[in-house]
Amino acid sequence: MAAAPALKHWRTTLERVEKFMSPVYFTDCNLRGRLFGASCPVAALSSFLTPDRLPYEEAVQRDFRPAQVGCSFGPTWWTCWFRVELTIPEAWVGQEVHLCWESDGEGLVWRDGEPVQGLTKEGEKTSYVLTDRLGERDPRSLTLYVEVACNGLLGAGKGSIIAAPDPEKMFQLSRAELAVFHRDVHMLLVDLELLLGIAKGLGKDNQRSFQALYTANQMVNVCDPAQPETFPVAQALASRFFGQRGGESQHTIHATGHCHIDTGRTVSWAWGQVPYALSWVGPSSLWAQLPSTCPQAQQLEWVKSRYPGLHSRLQEFACRGQFVPVGGTWVEMDGNLPSGEAMVRQFLQGQNFFLQEFGKMCSEFWLPDTFGYSAQLPQIMHGCGIRRFLTQKLSWNLVNSFPHHTFFWEGLDGSRVLVHFPPGDSYVMQGSVEEVLKTVANNRDKGRANHSAFLFGFGDGGGGPTQTMLDRLKRLSNTDGLPRVQLSSPRQLFSALESDSGQLCTWVGELFLELHNGTYTTHAQIKKGNRECERILHDVELLSSLALARSTQFLYPAAQLQHLWRLLLLNQFHDVVTGSCIQMVAEEAMCHYEDIRSHGNTLLSAAAAALCAGEPGPEGLLIVNTLPWKRTEVMALPKPGGAHSLGLTPSPGDSAQHGLCSCSSPHLAAAPAASAACVRSARAPTDSASRPPPTKTDGSVTLDNGIIRVKLDPTGRLTSLVLVASGRRAHAEGAVGNAVCGLVDDVPCTGMAWGTHVDWWRLAGTCAGPRAGTPWAVGTEGGLRGSAWFLLQISPNSRLSQEVVLDVGCPYVRFHTEVHWHEAHKFLKVEFPARVRSSQATYEIQFGHLQRPTHYNTSWDWARFEVWAHRWMDLSEHGFGLALLNDCKYGASVRGSILSLSLLRAPKAPDFTADMGRHEFTYALMPHKGECWGRWGSFQDAGVIQAAYSLNFPLLALPAPSPAPATSWSAFSLSSPAVVLETVKQAESSPQRRSLVLRLYEAHGSHVDCWLHLSLPVQDAILCDLLERPDPAGHLPLRDSRLKLTFSPFQVLSLLLVLQPPPH
Repeated sequence: MAAAPALKHWRTTLERVEKFMSPVYFTDCNLRGRLFGASCPVAALSSFLTPDRLPYEEAVQRDFRPAQVGCSFGPTWWTCWFRVELTIPEAWVGQEVHLCWESDGEGLVWRDGEPVQGLTKEGEKTSYVLTDRLGERDPRSLTLYVEVACNGLLGAGKGSIIAAPDPEKMFQLSRAELAVFHRDVHMLLVDLELLLGIAKGLGKDNQRSFQALYTANQMVNVCDPAQPETFPVAQALASRFFGQRGGESQHTIHATGHCHIDTGRTVSWAWGQVPYALSWVGPSSLWAQLPSTCPQAQQLEWVKSRYPGLHSRLQEFACRGQFVPVGGTWVEMDGNLPSGEAMVRQFLQGQNFFLQEFGKMCSEFWLPDTFGYSAQLPQIMHGCGIRRFLTQKLSWNLVNSFPHHTFFWEGLDGSRVLVHFPPGDSYVMQGSVEEVLKTVANNRDKGRANHSAFLFGFGDGGGGPTQTMLDRLKRLSNTDGLPRVQLSSPRQLFSALESDSGQLCTWVGELFLELHNGTYTTHAQIKKGNRECERILHDVELLSSLALARSTQFLYPAAQLQHLWRLLLLNQFHDVVTGSCIQMVAEEAMCHYEDIRSHGNTLLSAAAAALCAGEPGPEGLLIVNTLPWKRTEVMALPKPGGAHSLGLTPSPGDSAQHGLCSCSSPHLAAAPAASAACVRSARAPTDSASRPPPTKTDGSVTLDNGIIRVKLDPTGRLTSLVLVASGRRAHAEGAVGNAVCGLVDDVPCTGMAWGTHVDWWRLAGTCAGPRAGTPWAVGTEGGLRGSAWFLLQISPNSRLSQEVVLDVGCPYVRFHTEVHWHEAHKFLKVEFPARVRSSQATYEIQFGHLQRPTHYNTSWDWARFEVWAHRWMDLSEHGFGLALLNDCKYGASVRGSILSLSLLRAPKAPDFTADMGRHEFTYALMPHKGECWGRWGSFQDAGVIQAAYSLNFPLLALPAPSPAPATSWSAFSLSSPAVVLETVKQAESSPQRRSLVLRLYEAHGSHVDCWLHLSLPVQDAILCDLLERPDPAGHLPLRDSRLKLTFSPFQVLSLLLVLQPPPH
């Protein structure tokens, strides 16, 4: 007689099923305890330790010593190689056999000289499938090697993944044995886990929830772990439940294998190459079942050089659509700090690599984990052949929830791309029911989009998808009560979204992350190195291009420049240029920057030599203006013995843009007529400019060059700033500028290097108080430069010295600053209260600028308490404004009428030494009265953009090894100040290697027609995209060495110039 049904209690039934599959309780009699069957120890185990990352061929030749389970190895950043000798028992024929391996660190299994699988407890990869069915003729004995890196999947942080690494940490091998794996038990466990997930996720008010729980309970009833013959009955119960289909309107989840690796955050560049292999090696059966993505070309290039066999296999998988390169960039770069040109090069290098190695370029930009997204990214994507974008980082917003998951994003110039944020708000899903249900429930575009991405696989430190994750998702493919789940490539996901995009909303402007604002400032030396190296590569490419055009003997250094660019792009990864990396990575970045500087200067000298070859005239200096407008500036010229003297140097040529001129001595004989810069006391007459007079009895100093007049108190604070011609005061009455806030507490609510205090400005009481400072000296140099030096003791441990400089003819005053900084959890800022009122401030971004509020009306406003900018920010009212320029800073804010620039931080994790030591940087203040055709104008008309460029790109004075050109020469000039010629370089590929690419952009935010004047032997001119692919309809007529170009606001144009062949 059949047993009568019994009433089920929800909680006890849940717990019954949980204990039946628990890895902790009752494993001697439950189902989990039967996952592995018979086992035996490995036949022999030996190892050796090395501080180096050795290639396999070298490692296997080393002296291995006997080892055993339980042995310790290390310390951090070393590698332990194990030789594992195996003998499979004869009785295991017909069964699936695994090597079970559990150790600390990241392991990589080598078989027959090739990496075959990663092993890591953190990534749930603790066994390697030796054979899925041992055959009669299969070998019983074999030798494997396991390479174990002494760091975790997320680095080696002491007590926390964001803490500084523990250099003394030791690692242990806790398991190494052979075992029979029961695949049927594994599948039952997956089914039970999913049924429990459905029961819990749908809750007690849902009929389907009870069906799932009762099915699981029935499976426990019929399944005896000790009797495998009962397993099919339990499996049939699960299959019946999962076979009940959902309706046609069900939301569709597109599941894609994903492996996000934070290149260089917790592990050094060289040390971090094992995680890439660990993440992408695996049994072919796994790759054959799913598409999996890789978004960083640099990682694949490392795999190619270190693991060429694995790279070949990835190429094969890519041909079959199982391995999908995405993103199109060299690394997952930061979305805020790199220059516009650097962002273009990320795509140029990445897309070309993917095309060369995998036969096609990427159609999706993939940047799931970076700290904000510039408003120029849509245009840059468009120019690189990409119309689709995936990220999810804005789900981390501290204050406001972003209102969309699927939408169109309109950039600064009006370009639009389709954007998708996975609604599960993660790129490291594991295929659980909870994650699947969250993806549907969390979708903020219900009714507009019925498809969502689901990125599964261990990430951040690598690891990638596992077989268990895949088994879960395949089981959930089409089950009543749940969304439909299908394994999809990114192309399939976006195609589905595009097919039903008519109701999608549009977001205009930047995608600002309301978190991690401290990354705009942390590790100031890295940010300075980044800015300097962007400038050096700009200058090298320009001079090399001019040398190529003027010299038939010059060989453009394409290979060297590609290497240097890739070094720079590597360090623009979103955890390196932002400063949120460990000390080892920061030190490597500084070495890379020094390599770029050193090799870049060598290449500059070579180009200068080529430009001077065969010229008449005396040996001397080659003066180069690398910017596209006329400049007359004071610059330091070298004298014999290593000293320098000042000279007033006009830029070459009448139009003086991108040009050259010679200088045969360190002193120029003539200079344009202009007021001399002077230093004087408050009572001194203006004719005393040539000698340094005493300061006023109160210690104040005044600098005046006829354009602006600056008054400083004895501690270097600005007490007066006046535009001389109009008499207009720029500083706020009763306030002081150049107020350095050195004792602001900086204890963020998020990670130390990443975050900063929301209300830092409320704590900045030291900005306005008295400072321990004294004027050091005042002086003039030949009537060309006035300056004053100040010393300031910021705290008992830190000091600042500053030279305040005003040059003849210069519209801004410079603050050359040196800081010795030894603080903990402090923020160094400088403030300038302005006599300007505006509800919006303007900040430079890549290829343009945008406005942000100066008030805190809404939560969206005050969440931007600290923002990022590039070379300048400006606060203007009608007809007047104040701009703050810098040469290597990014963190900024304007609150009310106070302009603030962030200088240094002192976080203690993940790098305890971040920002400690000596720093040099310059910022400048520029009051302006914009005037255009005799009427009031704007900061654009006043030349703020050009001034910031000039501060960052000083005139070059290069030694000429042979006679310099006897006459000035200008290569390019532009008819409109609204257009910037940003880049001149050799084309990536041209048959004769005599083609140049020019990149220009509209900088004012206006529609404009512009004539580009050329002094080069140009044969043809063609518009091209950012990947330098010619536009078939883009041929431009060349008229009297001029090209007419038409721009819309903030538009970027690339131009391919084919040079005439050299005369024979």
